[in-house]
Amino acid sequence: MDIRMATDQKAVDNSAMNELHWLIDMVQTIEVGLVVLDRDYNIQLWNGFMENHSGVTPNSIKGKNLFEQFDYLPAKWLKQKMESVYLLKNRAFISWEQRPFIFQFKNYRPITGRADFMYQNVTLLPLSSLTGEVTHISMIVYDVTDVAINKLQLKSANERLEYLSQIDGLSQLFNRRHWEQCLQKEFDRHTRYGSETSLVMLDIDHFKAINDTYGHQAGDRVIQNVSHTIKKSLRETDCAGRYGGEEFGVVLANTPAVNARFFAERLRKKIEKLEILYEEQLIKVTISIGICDIKPEVNDSDTWLSQADQALYQAKEAGRNCTIAYE
Repeated sequence: MDIRMATDQKAVDNSAMNELHWLIDMVQTIEVGLVVLDRDYNIQLWNGFMENHSGVTPNSIKGKNLFEQFDYLPAKWLKQKMESVYLLKNRAFISWEQRPFIFQFKNYRPITGRADFMYQNVTLLPLSSLTGEVTHISMIVYDVTDVAINKLQLKSANERLEYLSQIDGLSQLFNRRHWEQCLQKEFDRHTRYGSETSLVMLDIDHFKAINDTYGHQAGDRVIQNVSHTIKKSLRETDCAGRYGGEEFGVVLANTPAVNARFFAERLRKKIEKLEILYEEQLIKVTISIGICDIKPEVNDSDTWLSQADQALYQAKEAGRNCTIAYE
């Protein structure tokens, strides 16, 4: 009986040893980072994944302080996360979208080779003693570079598509639909806050004659040059668009009519000086400009736009190549 009991106990011990060996082997070879920290943030476990990507061996780093060994870590922010795990005895998550990485590991994945570093998700787990007290924290580091890069590329593609849907292909200014949205937003902002805002409408003089004389491709070149000059004249808060054909609109935020006139005159003179070369032919152009701020009696953006158009029509009637403000 004693021999059988001893044999059974040996079998149990061997089984436990095997399980422990398997567990240690899994910890060291698993494709995620495993780090165990004590209450003072000293490293108690540093698995093979962490060694492979950091170049630091478990034996050389065990017992050393995490934040002293990796001084680039966001210590204050990360310690707050860890303290909440100790206090609440609940796990905490750190997403790559919240912070792209915790450990500065290089990216070696062939599919996402363009990424300079490894994007990481990190889970902080409370580790309790037999008494139930949380004495250690486990950091589980996941390499999510493939997922992150794919999502970022998709986001970039969607942003590019969104941008292209707002842009007029020929002029590279906003198209009419998006520009009218900008116009409405600025009118709404004026209605809400009373900020001074002006609208500038401009038209290339004798554009039909340019097309008839030099051809439609020359007309396109003229539109591109005028648009480029408009774009270079804008502030970040301004919004310019091709309203249709050879007509353009510029919304000048936080700009009274007197300042809008200065802007319009500077722009008119710049375009007057343009020398547009097309197939060895020099084309000179001018523009007519109408400007209008938002009058107290104006109740909607359509009326505002109509008044600016009326000022533009008056500029053309006055002989073109001039600026008229709506009165």
